[in-house]
Amino acid sequence: MLNPSVKRNQDRFSSEFMFRMTKKEKQEVVTICDHLEKLKFSPNLPQVFTEYGVVMAANVLNSNRAIEISKIVVKTFIKLREMLVNHRTLAIKLSELESRLQDHDGHIQSLFEAIRQLMVPPESKSTRIGFITDRGK
Repeated sequence: MLNPSVKRNQDRFSSEFMFRMTKKEKQEVVTICDHLEKLKFSPNLPQVFTEYGVVMAANVLNSNRAIEISKIVVKTFIKLREMLVNHRTLAIKLSELESRLQDHDGHIQSLFEAIRQLMVPPESKSTRIGFITDRGK
């Protein structure tokens, strides 16, 4: 149902909405997703819809089931986008923390060096107390 609809409306699906997987990508997907095992033996490379392509496919398909499925897929893309934004924010925060820790490492190292210097007893600069006499000559 989807493939014939896409073929009939080819002008709606430019490369920013849909593209073909490479052989390597197909092999990776088949390896990761057990339910796509039949795809392993297909000579054809699958077509993949981008986030905008899913919205376009929802406009092309007319059955109630297709509309419901496309809504689910669109919601999934929205959720993925939110997750990516959250992960990007987390990655930025981790980078900031890492740079702060690197600064702290330098400060901690300086602190250890100062403590080590304090642990070394100072050289005795004291002189003997008393009178110096000439008798010992």
